[in-house]
Amino acid sequence: MVKKEVQTVRANQYRIPALAILVAVSVYGIGGALAYLVDRFTPLPDEIAAGVASVFVLVGTFLLYGIKIANQWEKAIVLRFGRFQKLAGPGLFWVTPIIESIPNWIDHRVMVTPFSAEKTLTKDTVPVDVDAVLFWMVWDAEKAALEVEDYRTAIAWAAQTALREVIGQMYLADILVGRAKMDADLQRIIDERTTPWGVTVQSVEIRDIVIPQDLEDAMSRQAQAERERQARVILGESEKQIAASFAEASQAYINNPTALHLRAMNMLFEGLKEKGALVIVPSSAVDTMNLGGLSGLVSLAKDQQSEA
Repeated sequence: MVKKEVQTVRANQYRIPALAILVAVSVYGIGGALAYLVDRFTPLPDEIAAGVASVFVLVGTFLLYGIKIANQWEKAIVLRFGRFQKLAGPGLFWVTPIIESIPNWIDHRVMVTPFSAEKTLTKDTVPVDVDAVLFWMVWDAEKAALEVEDYRTAIAWAAQTALREVIGQMYLADILVGRAKMDADLQRIIDERTTPWGVTVQSVEIRDIVIPQDLEDAMSRQAQAERERQARVILGESEKQIAASFAEASQAYINNPTALHLRAMNMLFEGLKEKGALVIVPSSAVDTMNLGGLSGLVSLAKDQQSEA
């Protein structure tokens, strides 16, 4: 992607605007028409006619390569005999052919450069693949053109090396949960390297982090075990709370055996209501709690419900 952008920029170095072509064609046409009229009404020697035609051709060619137009977001680097002369644009401007040239057009819009680091070892020696996106823009067109040969390619390589450097200084766990910090560190490092080139980094965003499949499975099992541990801890806390509630309730039955007796009968009654339920109780409880009569009442209630 970077190579394609560079080729596009170099192809635009010698671009000729439509206005320049129109003006040059008009001059060629006027020169041809004038030569025709002069030759028709006042015949001239061939040398003079050829000289007049040559003048119009030179003027048209001069205008063709001298008129330039820069877009609103562009600056043109103008060199005179190889030395920096000025920044031109946006809009219509003029360069002197042969004497002045435009080696580069600088785009001042926010640019997007994707970059990645493959099989890079973290601080705990885990290989990871990281994809990121860099948002940057040229704030000084003169520095971008004169301080670095190809600032687009240089920015891409600077971003990639900075990403590898940051990954090597962080543990895998910090990379997975600390993307915001990683983005900030990358922005600071890349911006320090590109500022002398007239380029500022607006933001860096981590798109994806890929870890080995075996490690991903192990981390998944670890997370599952951690969830099970937390579930058991919660269950134990619940049991403690229930035991505390039973202990508190038992205080109400210490000096009130009648209430305890009624509570036991109610629990037994609830158990006997279930269809097919079998409850085994000590024989002494049968006499104490009158369970025989209670069982009869339960059976009678079930019969009445079935008849209804």
